[in-house]
This record gives sequence, C-alpha cells and structure tokens, in this order.
Amino acid sequence: MGTITIVGLGAGDIDQLSLGVYRTLKQAERLFLRTKDHPVVAQLEAEGIHAQSFDDIYEKYDQFEQVYEHIVAYLCEEAKKGDIVYAVPGHPLVAERTVKLLLEKRDHISVRIEGGQSFLDALFAAVRLDPIEGFQLIDATSFQSDEIQLRNHIIFCQVYDSFIASDVKLALLEKLPHDYPVFIVYAAGSKQERIEKVPLYELDRAMTVSNLTSVYVPKVETDELLYHDFITLRRVIATLRGPNGCPWDRKQTHESLKKYLLEEAYELLDAIDQQDDENMIEELGDVLLQVMLHAQIGEDEGMFSIDDVIRVITEKMIRRHPHVFGDAHIEHAEEVVRNWQAIKQAEKQSAPHSLLDDVAKALPGTLRAYEYQKKAAEVGFDWSEVESMWRKVEEEMNEVKQEANRMDEQKLKMEFGDLLFALINVCRYYKVNPEEALAMANEKFHRRFQYIEQKVKQSGKDWRSYSLDQLDEIWEEAKREGL
Repeated sequence: MGTITIVGLGAGDIDQLSLGVYRTLKQAERLFLRTKDHPVVAQLEAEGIHAQSFDDIYEKYDQFEQVYEHIVAYLCEEAKKGDIVYAVPGHPLVAERTVKLLLEKRDHISVRIEGGQSFLDALFAAVRLDPIEGFQLIDATSFQSDEIQLRNHIIFCQVYDSFIASDVKLALLEKLPHDYPVFIVYAAGSKQERIEKVPLYELDRAMTVSNLTSVYVPKVETDELLYHDFITLRRVIATLRGPNGCPWDRKQTHESLKKYLLEEAYELLDAIDQQDDENMIEELGDVLLQVMLHAQIGEDEGMFSIDDVIRVITEKMIRRHPHVFGDAHIEHAEEVVRNWQAIKQAEKQSAPHSLLDDVAKALPGTLRAYEYQKKAAEVGFDWSEVESMWRKVEEEMNEVKQEANRMDEQKLKMEFGDLLFALINVCRYYKVNPEEALAMANEKFHRRFQYIEQKVKQSGKDWRSYSLDQLDEIWEEAKREGL
C-alpha cells in the first residue's frame, strides 16, 4: 500500500506555492487533482506538470457527498498500486471534504498532509477583514439556516452554481433585510480576483459562480436586526434583572410570577381559539418571557439557567421518542402515547410515588380532575360504559338538591364538587377536554351578553325596565343570529 500525499494549490497564483509543495508537484509520478478549475493548474501545465482530474465525476451524481465519496474510493484504490499525490485548491485542511474522508480512513491507508495557502488568507485581505473580530466559515453546499451566526462576519465558500447561491440568499433573507449589503468574491488572491458589492436580493442574479466563488456577509452591527436572535432575548432579560435594570423585574420571584404564567397561558389559549396568528405570535412571546424570567431568576440565584432548561427538555424529547431518534418502530399515535408513558414510568421507578403525583396540583380544578381520572383509568379504575357515568351524574345531582334544602354550606360545596367531578368523567369518556368546553361556553356567553348590552343601549332604556323574559328573548335572538 502506497502513501497518499495531499497538497494545497493555494489561493490562486503559482508564486504563492511554497517551495516544498512545488517540489512535491514537480516530482510526483502520479498526480491527481480534485478539479482543474483553479488558476494554478494552467501555470503548472505550462511547466510540464500534468495530472488527472476528477471534474467529470461531478456530472455523474446529484449530491456533492456522492462525488467526494467516489473520489476517495478511487484514490484509495490507486494508492494500493503505490505512492500518489492528491492536490486540492487552497489548504488541504480548510473546506476540503475529500481530505476529511481520507483522514477518516487512516487506519487502513497512509495519508500525509503537506502545506498550502488557505483561500481564507487571500479572502481576508480582499475584503479587509480582521478575523479577530470573529468570523464564521460555512460550506454553501451543506448547511442549515439555524447555523448562521449574524454576530460574526460570515464567509460562504464553495458557491459552485446559481442553485447554491440561491440557497444562500434564501437562508439569509429569513434573517436579514432584502437590501443588506453582501460581497461576491471571485478567485481571491489570484490575478483574476474580483469583488462585487450587491444587495442581498440580487445575490444569485449578479454573481459569477464557480468553485473559486465565495460570499462575504459583514457582521450585523445594528441591534434591531438581531431582535429575532435568542441570544439577544437572553441578554435583554439579564439586563432587566441586572443592577441597572427594571425595579419591577428585579424584585420578581418564582412565586410572584406564578399568576402571570397562568394569565399568559390562558391568553395564548384564547388566541388559538380565535385562530389569530398575529396574536398567537405575541402571546407565545409572553409565555416565553415567563420561561426566560424564571430561568434568569434561577441563574441569579446560582441554581440553574436557561441552558439547563433547554438541555433537560432536549434530552427528554430524544429519550422519549426512540421511534424517531432510535431504533424503535411505532406506526400509530396511540402507540406513541403508550410508549411515552412506559418510558416515563421507567424513569421514575426509583422513587416510589402515587400515580396521581404526576398530575400538577397547580392545574385548574377541571383539568386536575380530568387528569386524575385519566391516571386512574390507566390501571382499570374506570367504568366500562358511559351509562354508569350518567347514572353517577344523576345521583350526584340529587345529592346536591338534598343538601341545598338543608343549606349546609360546607356540605353543599362538597356535593357540587362531586357533581362537577362526575360531569368531567363523562367529558373524558367522550374525549372532550372540560377546560376547553368551559372556555367555549364562556366565550359564547360573552358574545350573547354583549349582544343584549348593545340592544339595551340602542333602546335608550334602563336595564331595570326590562323583565327577565324580555332579556331572555334578546338572548334567543342572539342565538338565531349565530352568536
């Protein structure tokens, strides 16, 4: 088995090659190029240095990863026949996927890395960028939009064609204004170097694309453009709770914020019921604000931070979804729920507790009753048919009437509770969430009573001049109007 010696062709000019790299290229008996599309190659050929390139491989596959795997497999086969030299643009260890794949095979093949000037050096010089300010290098052929860090200068390399340029543009448009200035850098460091400043929306229209094309996005200096960023939100909350922050925010505790979390949750539920997307955005933000405040209080007290919150929920989601992140096979939503409960139960086996302890005591009464009943049903403590449930409702209703005649306030309160509990059990049988059902009834009452108020106001009469029957007739009118 021979050795694969990997060298870098630098940024674009033969004069930038180190003497060692030049000698390696000159003396190579078998020289392979990832691509001939590089300014140095023509100069090498003029000096009598010839090589086999893999440019034709790019046309055979739809994905770059397939191209790179083909190149690596070919090189490994050639290395079995003896030593070879493999030349890549720039530096071998900067944005070279084939080199990384070769290094992963070092247990089976011999790989040696020689130098080469990185295209980054030439690009930094071309756009006058000092990397100490912070920069991010992104492979334009393979990235996720959430990887983009606008607080740093960003360089997208390997912008091979207009499709990749379009992907870069669309990802940036999710975060930046359409006219944000970006720079197209072609063949940095070579005699063909060109730099063009364009508004973001013109990125894929204006640029010359090749393997020598990069896109430079200057770091965002304007705070308003980072309002969508999680780091910005975290810093805002920390500032509000800090020494020079807001007196109200600074005095809050976990206990004092409890009521606000409930209020915001219910306002979000109302926005969902109204199918109001704009209001949902605002109300989800208000709920998130409560989470961030609690996390910041935890951090101020040295107990936990938002990082702990995110880590725990991420671990839980992965652990409880083995059918997504593991090898488990589940087809139906019902199986997902059963598997979730089984995993949850296994997690808590070490600490003996009641089944009902999993239900939060801070839940509204209707939801707490609903969840208690669900937990009891899981172990068979449940009626098998709804008729028995209805009989229980009738029984509890009669007991309410009996206590109402005796006027024992405490016992009457308990019987009303039993009646509500029995009704919630019927809701559960029909898979109706009692809290949602009651919320719908409240909204309906709100709409119809407002209708009555409007009619009374239009009449110019006083409320006391209306009988209950007259008001009830207006109520019926509201029903006919579909309110």
